[in-house]
Amino acid sequence: MATVLAKDKSAIATVVSLSDSETSVDPNRAGVPELGLPVKQKQFWWQKRGAYDPDAIATQASVFDDPDTAEKYQPPSNWENVHRFDPLFRWTWREENSLIRKVDFRIMVWACLMFMSLELDRSNLVQALTDNFLVDLHMTTNDYNLGNSVFKLSFMCAELPSQLVSKWMGPDRWIPLQMVLWSVVAVSQFWLTGRSSFLVTRALLGILQGGFIPDIILYLSYFYKHFELSIRLSFFWMAMSIADILSAILAYGLLHMRGVAGKAGWRQLFLVEGLLTFVFGLLSAVLMPPGPCQTKSWFRGKNGWFSEREEKIIVNRVLREDPTKSTMHNRQPITPRTLWKSLRDYDLWPLYAIGLTFQIPMTPQSQYLTLSLKGLGFSTFQTNLLTIPYTVFHIITMMLLTYVAEIWNELTLTAMIGQIWALPFIIYFCVADTATASKWLIFALTTLLLSYPNAHPIQVGWNSRNSNAVRSRTVSAACYNMVVQAGGVISSNIYRADDSPLYRRGNRQLLGIACGNIGIYLLTKVYYVWRNKSRDAQWDAMTEDERLTYLATTKDEGSKRLDFRFAH
Repeated sequence: MATVLAKDKSAIATVVSLSDSETSVDPNRAGVPELGLPVKQKQFWWQKRGAYDPDAIATQASVFDDPDTAEKYQPPSNWENVHRFDPLFRWTWREENSLIRKVDFRIMVWACLMFMSLELDRSNLVQALTDNFLVDLHMTTNDYNLGNSVFKLSFMCAELPSQLVSKWMGPDRWIPLQMVLWSVVAVSQFWLTGRSSFLVTRALLGILQGGFIPDIILYLSYFYKHFELSIRLSFFWMAMSIADILSAILAYGLLHMRGVAGKAGWRQLFLVEGLLTFVFGLLSAVLMPPGPCQTKSWFRGKNGWFSEREEKIIVNRVLREDPTKSTMHNRQPITPRTLWKSLRDYDLWPLYAIGLTFQIPMTPQSQYLTLSLKGLGFSTFQTNLLTIPYTVFHIITMMLLTYVAEIWNELTLTAMIGQIWALPFIIYFCVADTATASKWLIFALTTLLLSYPNAHPIQVGWNSRNSNAVRSRTVSAACYNMVVQAGGVISSNIYRADDSPLYRRGNRQLLGIACGNIGIYLLTKVYYVWRNKSRDAQWDAMTEDERLTYLATTKDEGSKRLDFRFAH
């Protein structure tokens, strides 16, 4: 008889510890088809060479292979995919890998394009600065800081409400509506008149864009396993960086329109990019299916995107890895009681602590990059083009970091690399006389600093893994992103006008935060190792019957279950 853990220490698949054999199901049992070999799933293309057999059974062991545990994890009758759930269903690696590519094309690519539209509308302010934006609106850099703070605060405050609305309406309805609404505000920036209108539009953009990221992540979790989601989130944030590149290129052209119809170039930039988002929002309304078994529509076709067999593969492979994904319907609202239960889940607080501060050492340099480059003597158009190199390098380092985390099966120490990367550059800016240094040297060092390997995709996926329930995952995704935005508020107020142009005080603060971040990562590692060892001791002390009794009667949910182990 099997004993079950919700996740193994690698957080890749459900682990089934067997007492007598290495397969979870006796193939001689009547009516029970054979499972695939109990090996770690081959995750990357270079692992699929050699002995890899694409026609071998891919269906891995899970809690559904033992009658005593299967009934404890049975999907509820109101789950939208229950008609495709089948514990005896089997498929091959060839089918699974082909289907993942299809899901990538149908679901992931559009998710990335939607994220790009969000990034265009929230980051084009950096390009607008190079076209005398502050001078035209009679504002100072402190007003600019305040605008960034207002945006981040509004974004943060909207995160959780937006996530709750999304869980109630369904992300396929709420996300397109969000996009259309914020595109209207983005376009309205064409008519900015001064400080007050600037702050109002920043607040409205934050409110309407807040929650978009956790909404999308929850939506993607319907289609992907945990390790697959982590890798794809790196592509998700790569799309953000590509949007930054496109924004710089668009700015290069649109800012040349300064004077057309008597209007500044930055006004044309806000107008064009806002209209692009409006179009993307309308398309999203017909391109986002509610879930893997609900793809039929007048626009997506009467037969939908996936065959019945493909729907069964998506549903069963995801559920076999994480049975908790069937605990809530995709349009089931979060109640106040479950919301409070999720908020006080202290086992996720270490990840929130990381989210609060991990980007602060690099963010001020990013927000002030175009102002700094213009201050060094680069022209408006040179400045916009010089923002592209660090974005390209940032994509490469972020992708490499995410793959390394999955290959090494090490999240905490891999995520910490970004802080170590930043230290020498921040130290240089603290001690060097940058006023007399070559402008190309300052550009090169700033570019290298901002090329740091961003651990955000790792940490978002990590937060999702350690939530271990749709309820917890819904709230924790919003909470994590809220603290990230709170960190953005802190970042926006480190470089102050009285500390310009060298910002020595601000750089010393950034150095202290980077060093502190290393300590937070190490403490998080220690905490999760301790929590897992404590649960191992409790679980191992129980007899087989006691474990089954626990599964049948426990009131523990999500990450509080004794059969769950935290990823770290």
